Amino acid sequence: MTRIAVVGGGRIGEALVAGLLESGRATKDLVVVEPTAARAATLAERFKIRVTDSVGDAVVGADIVVLAVKPNDVDTVLNDLSKSELDTGREQILVSLAAGVTTARLENRLPAGFAVVRVMPNTPMLVGQGMCVLTPGRYADPEQLELVGEMLEAVGRVVTVTESQMDAVTAVSGSGPAYFFLVVEAMVDAGVSLGLTRDVATQLVNQTMIGSAALLEETGQSAVDLRAAVTSPGGTTAAALRVLERGALRSTFIEALHASKQRSAEQGASNE
Repeated sequence: MTRIAVVGGGRIGEALVAGLLESGRATKDLVVVEPTAARAATLAERFKIRVTDSVGDAVVGADIVVLAVKPNDVDTVLNDLSKSELDTGREQILVSLAAGVTTARLENRLPAGFAVVRVMPNTPMLVGQGMCVLTPGRYADPEQLELVGEMLEAVGRVVTVTESQMDAVTAVSGSGPAYFFLVVEAMVDAGVSLGLTRDVATQLVNQTMIGSAALLEETGQSAVDLRAAVTSPGGTTAAALRVLERGALRSTFIEALHASKQRSAEQGASNE
């Protein structure tokens, strides 16, 4: 059984722990690093696992060390790791979930040849439906990358890309949930403007979003085909879509994702 140390007991760290335990990909041979005493006690009680405030204590004997911290906290953790008993002979792997932190930056702070895998997750991993995108560092071999992928499948889907694509990934799936939430907000507000109560409008929009995603997933049809299937010539859907297209919805989304990618690149450069 792979021994995993999760550094960071926030929402993302907790989601990973919960997914690993629920899926059986980890047993009690799992440790979390959480410096806040109250939060540490909550995690220990909820999951019946070992929680410590010491990075050095947690990484001893760990096969995978997961950084589930904010980008601003990465340097502090790397400093702690550099003073700890990392065992390159055991081929330990560092997995970073910190947005915008490159594999090169991580490798430069670790022992020579240390395996690093960078991950861009997204918030649906909190309910086991995340999209985790991996990119390996220079020293991570295919078997190690596969091991990390199997671990992250506990909280959703996994794909692998080159690091040069990670800013685009950030724009599409990393930030993507916010775009859908904004669409839901707008549709609920529109429903209220049409005379529905906010509660009813929310139920209608949420379930429509869930059902539409299920259609994409289960039928294997493209969004183009599914949209066409519900758009009768001259009908109500066609009338609404005509207004959305006239409002440049498609080009606005393209422009928005390009802006997100650019901002991701800027943040990555500032983290070097």
